[in-house]
Amino acid sequence: MTPLHAPGAVGFVDGVAVPVGEVDAREAQLRGGALACALPAAGTSAGRQLRRWLTQLIVTERVIAVEAAARGGCADNAPGEDELVPDITARLEMGSIAAAVLADPRARALFARITSDVDVSDAEIAAYHERNPLRFAGSQHDHHGWRTPATTVPPLAAVRATIADHLRGAARRRAFRIWLDQRRAALVQLAHGYEHPGDPRQPDNTHRH
Repeated sequence: MTPLHAPGAVGFVDGVAVPVGEVDAREAQLRGGALACALPAAGTSAGRQLRRWLTQLIVTERVIAVEAAARGGCADNAPGEDELVPDITARLEMGSIAAAVLADPRARALFARITSDVDVSDAEIAAYHERNPLRFAGSQHDHHGWRTPATTVPPLAAVRATIADHLRGAARRRAFRIWLDQRRAALVQLAHGYEHPGDPRQPDNTHRH
């Protein structure tokens, strides 16, 4: 891909410049909000990483907009956000950026379309139940009336549907994340200083092996 350049741009999405002012505005919004005291100081290594994260969020939102427009832009009947990422574990599976863009109904509509044919097999369900026999066993009451963890393994038939939903949801989140990574790789170019926070080539990346 031929490098693109524009003064004051943090990068490009599908050839369209993303002005640094968008990152400035998003950062100012965060620093003026309730979580301001938890944010790293501006100008520090961690502060620059925050700006890189915001850049990733902004360009990913633009990727979603481009892809939605290419498919007609319809977000009618998009699934609810809680349906796709029901808990913190699901958000961690997807990664913070992919999970964050699902606030946009267009992203959720894309998720539903892209992952509509993702499913799990009976063998995968049975293997999961064998590895995690009490995962979906209901709690029980002791002789004092207190609820205690289950100790009796439920038969596979009793929890098959629940396990299938659990595995299917995880598989679909993984498929969407992979698709989104591929589309970002194809559509996004980032300017120097606004690389991905985890890019080992940028000096503020503190993750080391």
